[in-house]
Amino acid sequence: MQGVVLNKRSRVNWTSIVADFLLTGMVVGPVVAPFLAASNLPMLSIIANIIYSMGNHVCPQPNMGVMLAPPFIMGVCMRCYGTVTGLLLTRILYAVNGGKGFYWLSQYGWSGAAIAAVLMMAYPLELAIQVLGWWDFNNYFVAVFGLVTGLAWGLFTMPIFHSKEKFT
Repeated sequence: MQGVVLNKRSRVNWTSIVADFLLTGMVVGPVVAPFLAASNLPMLSIIANIIYSMGNHVCPQPNMGVMLAPPFIMGVCMRCYGTVTGLLLTRILYAVNGGKGFYWLSQYGWSGAAIAAVLMMAYPLELAIQVLGWWDFNNYFVAVFGLVTGLAWGLFTMPIFHSKEKFT
């Protein structure tokens, strides 16, 4: 994606800006939705309904969200929020070290993609085992599996989204 020239020396990485905007929404939205819904203010309730609607489309078990403002629950389950937390942690790590480290999986090409794909299977594997009845839903347990998936996604994609090499 081409950057917009601000001056002769710098360009804006729009991919990075959009990715950070979306990540911010994924981090904040599910947590604030129950408080917005509990406010009883029409405009805030509408925003909460939008967040809940989005959560219903991306989360396989949105009804398992943690209750934050009774009777309202988070916009997604803890498995999904664990995934978002993993993405947030890798974004912070990328901001700190700029992609310098052996653990950034995209630098390994297809091998890194394969490692990321295997690690990302933690979420669907746990969901399948839970749906099959091998264990019950537990917020702490599912959050860890989501976290592993989010870390895998982030360790592969953050250098791709936020690299400044092509924009300097």
